This record gives sequence, structure tokens and C-alpha cells, in this order.
Amino acid sequence: MKSNHLLAAAAALMLMAAFASAPARAEWSSCLAGLRGVAAGAGVSQRTIAQATDGLAPNDAVSFMDKQPEFTTPVWDYIAGLVDEERVEEGRAMLHKYANALRAAESHYGVDPATVVAVWGVESDFGKSFGKRPVVQSLATLACEAPRRNDYWRKEFVAALKILDSGDIAAEEFYGSWAGAFGHTQFMPSTFLGAAVDLDGDGRRNIASSAPDSLGSTANYLRKSGWRPGLHWGFEARLPEGYNGPSGRKNRQSMGFWQSRGITRLDGSGLGEGSAALLLPAGRDGPAFLVTRNFDAIYAYNAAESYALAICVLSDRLRGRPGIQTPWPTDDPGLSRAERRELQALLTRRGYDVGDSDGVIGTKTKEAIADFQARAGLQRNGRASLKVLNALRAR
Repeated sequence: MKSNHLLAAAAALMLMAAFASAPARAEWSSCLAGLRGVAAGAGVSQRTIAQATDGLAPNDAVSFMDKQPEFTTPVWDYIAGLVDEERVEEGRAMLHKYANALRAAESHYGVDPATVVAVWGVESDFGKSFGKRPVVQSLATLACEAPRRNDYWRKEFVAALKILDSGDIAAEEFYGSWAGAFGHTQFMPSTFLGAAVDLDGDGRRNIASSAPDSLGSTANYLRKSGWRPGLHWGFEARLPEGYNGPSGRKNRQSMGFWQSRGITRLDGSGLGEGSAALLLPAGRDGPAFLVTRNFDAIYAYNAAESYALAICVLSDRLRGRPGIQTPWPTDDPGLSRAERRELQALLTRRGYDVGDSDGVIGTKTKEAIADFQARAGLQRNGRASLKVLNALRAR
């Protein structure tokens, strides 16, 4: 009798769930029908619309909206994971491997090879991490279910169908991030329509499978965003003791203005000519940077200062210049990817399930770190840091 009661209760719960989900399914179907109509009105063929949307169901894209690392991670962690010796070494190899394509891109668009390759490295680790979600599905989900910016997601959804309609990208390779960015240098669909180029000359603008097309398209996008050939992105600067003057990416002043306030280059020399803004990504106790309009062109790619700074610093490392010299204002620095892999391996050795030791700090790794921190008497925050790594090494 007891098992019969349990079966009846389970059946009732399933029935309730079915009724509860019916309005959601109807709302999704209605929204998707509206998206199809907008796409048709924008000139997308009915064949492409049907192939891309028939039987389409929502995915998990909305759950990632407030978890972007460039906005949620301390800047020293963010930079440490993106600008490490592995990425510098591989980036230099890419500069050599794609030298001809990079020269062509610079000739056409005026953007130097180191900057283009740095974007490539930060965006997809030189083509190794495109994202695994179907672009059309993610954008339809965001257009219908996101709590904000629905008009933006609808525009990107239509742009994605236009790309499929053009034949530039095949449906089987149209995969990307939760937000619909795709390809070697992670263009949003509308960015693709406005800036993608066919650098390899095969008749398709294919940033999903052609590295040359991706490099040329990135250079073209930066040019359209205001890139000035021959102008460096900026440099690390030294503030005078107790500096309390203006700062901020939008507060652009002449180099003479900054020099009059006691700001110099790291070696104490003058600032030179032109104009710049003073960037203090970790406040006045951390590294300071004077950044030019070319920093803003990179910022336009993804509107986060830590993101733009990572690309700029990586581009300098690819040129043979040093990285950031001034210490970050923390006693617990971030980890390189090699160190993150070591941390995961040590957690696994202690019995934690973190999945693969791939250097990606996901939910399992964060939960394992938090548990270990509690046991080791460290602050429990789930952060992969040097203190956690050293504590694991010591045990």
C-alpha cells in the first residue's frame, strides 16, 4: 500500500509540473513566432528561419548573465589567468604562423599584429575555446527570457539568421558562448555583419573555421572602433606619493596635464606628447596606467576595463616588453593557468571531485576550494588563490 501511495504522489507531482510548464511553453512558442516574423521582415528566407527554429527549445543562457568574470573577478585574478607564460609563448608562435595574414590585416586596417593576436588569445585561447552552445538557441532564449536588454538580443538573433542565410557560416559550426559570441575572436552576430572580412579569399567570411578571416575581421573591427595606426595603447605610470587627483578612462587630458601633477613613467622619465586618461583598476595603491584612444578601441570590443587591460598587457608581452611591474594591492595574488591546474590536481588528490584539472575554475572547483579553506582555517570564499595553493602544497 505504501508503494502505491508513493506512486500516486509522484504521478500527481508530474501532472502538476506539466500544468505549470504549459504557460511557459505557450509563452516560449509565442515569443519564438514573433522572432520568426521579425526575421522574415528583415529579409531572412523562410527556409533558413525554419531550419534554424523548428523545434527550438530554450537553453541555460539566462543563468550566465550576471556571472561574467571581467565584472565579478578581482582584476589581479583576471589578469593572472589571461596573461601567463603559456599564452605569451603560444601567442608568439601564432605571430609567426600567421605572419602573412597579420601583415595583410595591418596593411588593410592599420592594426599591428601583436594587438590582433592578443585579442585572439584572450577571446578563445587561439581557437581552442569557442563555446559549445548553438548561437541561434542562445540568442532566442535571451530574446524571450532575459530579464533585460531583450531588444538587443532580438537584434542579435535576427543578425544570426542573416549570417546563416548568407552561407558565410554553416549551421553545424555556428556555436559559441552563452551570449551568442562565436568564432576565433568571438564576434556577436551584428558585429560580424558590420566588420567581418574574407581575408583568405575563399568567398566566405568565416571566423568559425578560418583564422586569417578572424584576424582580418578583428583588425577591421578595431579600425572601425577608432584605432589609430602607430599610436600605442598606453603604458604603466608612477603616481606621486599621496596622489589625489583626477582619474578615469573618460577623463582624457594632455600628457602635460598629467606630468604637472607629478605623474611619470616607471623609470621616472617624462610622458611625451599626446593625450591620455589615467586608469587605476585597483585604486591608487595598485598599478596605474596612462591609456590612449587605442585603449578605448579595444574597450569597445567588450566594455570592461579589466578585459581591455588584459589584451593590452598581453600585446606588450608579445612584443617582448615586460608585463605589469607594480604589485597589485593584495597579499593573496591570483594564479596562472598552470597554477590553477596544479591546484585542481591537489584537490583531486585530497578526494575532492573537481572534474578535469583543466585550469578552469568552475562550480565544482569553487565548492572544493571553499570546503578546503574552511578545514585549513582560511577565509572561506571559494577563490583560487596563492594562499590556497600554498596550503595545499604544504599538506
